[in-house]
Amino acid sequence: MPEKESAFVKQPVPVHIGIIMDGNGRWAKKHFQPRSMGHRAGAQNFRTITKHASKIGVKYLTVYAFSTENWSRPADEVGALMGLFKDYLREALRDFMNENIRVRFIGDVSAFSRDLQELIAEVEEASASKTGMVLNLAMNYGGRAEILHAARNFAEDVRAGKFEPAALTDELFDNYLYTAGQPAPDLIIRPSGEQRISNFLLWQCAYAEFVYFDILWPDFKPGDLDQAIAIYNSRQRRFGGV
Repeated sequence: MPEKESAFVKQPVPVHIGIIMDGNGRWAKKHFQPRSMGHRAGAQNFRTITKHASKIGVKYLTVYAFSTENWSRPADEVGALMGLFKDYLREALRDFMNENIRVRFIGDVSAFSRDLQELIAEVEEASASKTGMVLNLAMNYGGRAEILHAARNFAEDVRAGKFEPAALTDELFDNYLYTAGQPAPDLIIRPSGEQRISNFLLWQCAYAEFVYFDILWPDFKPGDLDQAIAIYNSRQRRFGGV
């Protein structure tokens, strides 16, 4: 079966797209390779999809790279992922900066090693002046943890006398999230055949459209992203109205 490359037809593009990159391990098993090779293939595909999203006019792209639950995986797999993150960030500093993409990291990056934290800070600083698409890399991220983090920070501001508890609104709470200042995702895509949210952008996805594909992430092509956008455009978004 030929690969579905992009033959992008001009269509309205969602402002903010989220992607749950799922299926690397199953891809590796399917190809009789270790799971680490599946993650490497997935990382390479991430670069391809990110560049395509930027090219077609997506303003914000949030990708789920490593969840708070992923620490429970075998130590050798977690170690391989950490090494892969370091390789990617070094490559980003060398090559990816040619793209007009601002890179941000959402999640509790304090759990990572010092050298990885330094690379994260370096990439954010190096891309801070970019004016194109904002790429949110969700690393050591969990939606529940993000909401708790935001609630605790608001509680600290209440204790400091900055707000009364009754002042809390949806809009104010948004400012305490990792995605503060960004619009909520319009479209969330999950390859791999699974149809669950897996603790991803729980607050922000309240009115997002979901599109699922029975395609493992390393096999997800630019044409599949285009198809997801076409499906999104075929739906009517009522936001609770008629």
